[in-house]
Amino acid sequence: MAKTQRTMRTVALLAGLALAEVLAMPQPLEAQTTTRSKARSSTTRTRARATTTRRAKAPVVPVLRHTTPRGAEALTGDLGTLLSSRTRNGEWGALVVSITRGDTLFSRGADSKLVPASTMKLFTAAIALEKLGPEHTYSTDVLRDGPLSDAGVLTGNLVLRGDGDPSLSTRFVRGGPGAAMSLLAQFTAGAGIKRVTGNLIADASAFESRRIPEGWLSRYAGAGYAAPFSALSLNENIVIVGVTAGASGSGAKVFLEPASTALTITNTVRTVAGSGSRITARRVGDDRVVVSGTIGARAGTVKYQLVVGDPVTFTAGAFRAALEAQGVQVDGDIIVGRTPASATVVTSMPSPPLARLISVMNRESINLLAEQIYRSAPRGPSRLGEGSAQTAGATLQDFLVNDVGVPAGAVRATDGSGLSVLDSVTPRALVELLAHAHRAPWGSAFHASLPVAGESELLRNRMRATPAQGNLHAKTGTTNDVIGLSGYVTAENGEILAFAFLYNGKDRWHARETIDAMGPTMAAFTRD
Repeated sequence: MAKTQRTMRTVALLAGLALAEVLAMPQPLEAQTTTRSKARSSTTRTRARATTTRRAKAPVVPVLRHTTPRGAEALTGDLGTLLSSRTRNGEWGALVVSITRGDTLFSRGADSKLVPASTMKLFTAAIALEKLGPEHTYSTDVLRDGPLSDAGVLTGNLVLRGDGDPSLSTRFVRGGPGAAMSLLAQFTAGAGIKRVTGNLIADASAFESRRIPEGWLSRYAGAGYAAPFSALSLNENIVIVGVTAGASGSGAKVFLEPASTALTITNTVRTVAGSGSRITARRVGDDRVVVSGTIGARAGTVKYQLVVGDPVTFTAGAFRAALEAQGVQVDGDIIVGRTPASATVVTSMPSPPLARLISVMNRESINLLAEQIYRSAPRGPSRLGEGSAQTAGATLQDFLVNDVGVPAGAVRATDGSGLSVLDSVTPRALVELLAHAHRAPWGSAFHASLPVAGESELLRNRMRATPAQGNLHAKTGTTNDVIGLSGYVTAENGEILAFAFLYNGKDRWHARETIDAMGPTMAAFTRD
């Protein structure tokens, strides 16, 4: 009888409304890559034949549907059937544990080491909240190294010191890409500085000098989701290139947002008749932007974005341009260096609380935020030492082994975002982290940072009109070879379940479809 019931449940699980499958899955922002369709090398035409042969229609594969399991055995069976029924290749790792009762409800490859993609950000969030606290704020400081006269002349150097703040962007500061540096320049001018006889020192020594983490593929270069990191970063290290048409037959105006004295522009754009544009904007080295092509006289202004090469000088150059706009003259050059011990703080710009930054990081899966936050954790609230992948990795391993109870070697972290192909985690390590976070003092901030199924950010369009909508909170993970989801869901009987689903392989569409059926199945689960 039990075997018959399981067979019936399997049939019901695979049955559903016969809908044609979507042929291609859009890639979320967390690891979006540009795919260009290849032009056909040749076109072959054939004459229509008098008689035609009809192709047999391929059978329509039903969409996976969630079930309503009653009892732990039914849930285990249903999740197992879902996991085995659709993906054609690749490797799965999965674990579902009841935090409420402490028992394991489903396990498949739970100790397999798999590439996590952006589910790695769960570890970044946890270690940052543990070491810094939800209320921690970053501070970007302006200091002077020399006396300031009554006339506003600073005899010495002005210092811009970075703290790794990832929030100096339009996501957090209103007013455009240059608003953060404009505010800091206003504060500096308001402190009485009108002229600096020395240099502008850019201090990014809070972080390692390396800009790109180990394991980021070369094809990511130039993509906004893979911008370089630095303790001094501005506008997520992306510069906007604007081109404004002139009169037909004349040149066009090119400008940068934010303006930065560290970047020079080579402009050969011509204005032509019409409203179209054919423009190429590229970066040459770290300090030059080359813009060429044509723009229609009726096109107005068009904008493009470029990833900057050197975030430190780019940010310092934007600060210098903002100072000039405030009437503050700097006689010297931009010098990358450290803050002298004798320097005095002139003004500072604080960030929003860490809890808010982590919420944006997880909900929108912003890689640069993750890299900045990850390297901040080992420095602690006292901001001591250098933030690097090495120090952050050591801090994370100590936390996982000694506080969470994850076995050594279960997690390999070479970056904080999960974009590195060298990262690896086990589903068990993810679930153990989730269980620890659920009980931690900062657990509410951790929970609140996760997208909600059917309602917010990267889960807005997933698991709608199912028991998971508004219930399941989880971090996504998506690259060309990874689909993952890890988080919490409340079962029908009130149990809180922690889960981790990781798939490594090429059949991403079916893997995501499988996960989106397992989520509501867990939400509909109940037992006595």
